[in-house]
Amino acid sequence: MSRMVQCVKLGREAEGLEKPPFKGDLGERVFQTVSKDGWRMWLEHSKMIINEFRLDLTSEQGQRVWMTELERFFYGEGSDLPPEFKPHD
Repeated sequence: MSRMVQCVKLGREAEGLEKPPFKGDLGERVFQTVSKDGWRMWLEHSKMIINEFRLDLTSEQGQRVWMTELERFFYGEGSDLPPEFKPHD
């Protein structure tokens, strides 16, 4: 049987992740409170963040921005894209 969590992003119970997505307290928090579908939503959103902010995830600064946006996406006021972001039609 699948592990179920009360997903903070979806606002309902849904299938949970199989393991924490990364190490540390935040990774464990995500594991306990984010569903697979919620995590997929973040991965799609984070692609835009990485591209628009031109993040280098191999750098400490890039990882810090990514983690900050992840926290905002799930537990804060939501993650924003840069003001100059223009979605493609």
